[in-house]
Amino acid sequence: MAPQPDQPMTRADEAETVRIMAERLRQLRKANGLSLRQLADATGTSASFLSQLERGLSGASTSTLIRIANSFGTSISELFASAEGGKDPVLRRHLRPTLPVTNGQRKMLLSRRPLTHFETYIAEFDAGGTSGDDPYTHGDSHEMILVLRGQIRLELGGDSHELDEGDSVEYATSVPHRVVNIGDGAAEVLFMISPPTSTSKYVDGFRSKVGGAG
Repeated sequence: MAPQPDQPMTRADEAETVRIMAERLRQLRKANGLSLRQLADATGTSASFLSQLERGLSGASTSTLIRIANSFGTSISELFASAEGGKDPVLRRHLRPTLPVTNGQRKMLLSRRPLTHFETYIAEFDAGGTSGDDPYTHGDSHEMILVLRGQIRLELGGDSHELDEGDSVEYATSVPHRVVNIGDGAAEVLFMISPPTSTSKYVDGFRSKVGGAG
């Protein structure tokens, strides 16, 4: 449990913080397919130092942690985000963290944080709803979308694909893409991306519905 305000951090608290950071660093490095030497080269550190950091045997300055976080395209706070393995593994539909509705799209996060190997979202599109005014890209990962309900058009690069319920398509996230609901009713689409491309700031925008919020 985190120390209460105005209470000093105990040695047990410090040890838990180091353990969480070490575990997250190892998870993020492996999820990004980097060796210790590759991460060391990217952050101006050494493989031996990073090895000690991942085992909780060494600390690091704030500037070093920022460089490490930047190399993963995330924030320093993500290095201290504890895994959710101890929580209920079931995410109920009514508790899905959700972004504010934009362009007739309601997007919900299904993956548990921290995002490591993949990220999964459900998007509900009103009739005429879109993923945005223009095609967009995000990183260079592998993405699959599966139409769960309705009919959509996927604008992918210079091509256009009409997908019905049960249809799926795969593409690189570096290719400009845009989803449009072309049906008369609502459409529901599942997005799966590996490895994750979303930044912590983006994921922070999903508001949990626990306690009736959101």
